[in-house]
Amino acid sequence: MSDQTTPTRITTVERDGLVLDVHDEGPLDGEIVVLLHGFPERADCWRLVAPILNEAGCRTLAMDQRGYAKGARPPRRRDYRMSELLGDVRALAEATGGRVHVVGHDWGAIPAWLIAMHHPELVASLTAVSVPHPQAFLTSMVRSAQGLKSWYMLAFQAPFVPELMARTPGGLLDKQLRASGMTADDVARFRRQIVDDGALTTALNWYRALPFADPRLTRHKVTVPTTMVWSDDDIALGRWGVERTARLVDAPYRFVELNGISHWIPTQAPEQLAAAILDRVGSA
Repeated sequence: MSDQTTPTRITTVERDGLVLDVHDEGPLDGEIVVLLHGFPERADCWRLVAPILNEAGCRTLAMDQRGYAKGARPPRRRDYRMSELLGDVRALAEATGGRVHVVGHDWGAIPAWLIAMHHPELVASLTAVSVPHPQAFLTSMVRSAQGLKSWYMLAFQAPFVPELMARTPGGLLDKQLRASGMTADDVARFRRQIVDDGALTTALNWYRALPFADPRLTRHKVTVPTTMVWSDDDIALGRWGVERTARLVDAPYRFVELNGISHWIPTQAPEQLAAAILDRVGSA
């Protein structure tokens, strides 16, 4: 008689009184791929990628992270420190009862990098999308043009100003998103899911918590198989940090460059991204 239990769907993860929503799809016995969204999107930014992974036999867990999930919007900036973001992803990984393949885009890449650094026992592989190793990114801020590309990170520190920019449909924030390559449909989705749903301030708190970050968290190499996916039309993330990420990974590593694709890789190059993820999952 087997003592193994049948896996069940994970619809929420609870941590410190917060409830994070999880979209659990694909075969229950498949390799588990955790999908972490960035700003200003939610878990359904993976809506074109997840079905491809599911069809290939993977089970996908796309989580609405803190600040986005309705049951996980603490008001304080310090509640969005990197250590808290890491804790949420760790809780999801532990809920699966095994090792997971972690994929993170934009801000979602930060807790993805962190769990690979600090809890390799939970991580079978890592696919980072757009954002390089945090240490490489920090160095790029002073060694390249990345500091200029990241001007918005400073602008988002101002209280109320970004919220005012987003108040009017078609206003300045919408125009900035369109300039970054986001489609009109995805800007409309941003307005419904983030602005109209009351999640803008708590989503911005990921940026506003940066002054509380412990820099020691990022001073580690990654020891799990890793793929870095970057697009050359990304106006937010430059090449310098991406090219120096390999030296911060002590494990099999692959760099995938997508040509002619903007920052929004999961929705604009889902087939290519899914192929990179599946290649990493298969090799791990």
